[in-house]
Amino acid sequence: MSVPTLTRDGTPWSPRYVDRIDGKRCLGCGRCFKVCGQGVLEMKWIDEEGTFVEEDDGDAERMVMTVAEKGQCIGCGACVRVCSKDAQVLVEA
Repeated sequence: MSVPTLTRDGTPWSPRYVDRIDGKRCLGCGRCFKVCGQGVLEMKWIDEEGTFVEEDDGDAERMVMTVAEKGQCIGCGACVRVCSKDAQVLVEA
């Protein structure tokens, strides 16, 4: 568990880190990828059942965001703020 710190105005704050992306909610729009300066996220193709597949696989249906480098997340919350579907699943350290 992370130790709470204080914001500039003295409000307690504990970072929450992205643990995974809910593939059923994710639209694959890429907004979170664009705002993440830490290289945490990666787009991948999934099939109808939600299984990851290669792009050239005939079963590839759509793209979703995935967490590629979980340990790189700094808990800034930028990805959460731009996601209209609340697809990020966050955890405290």
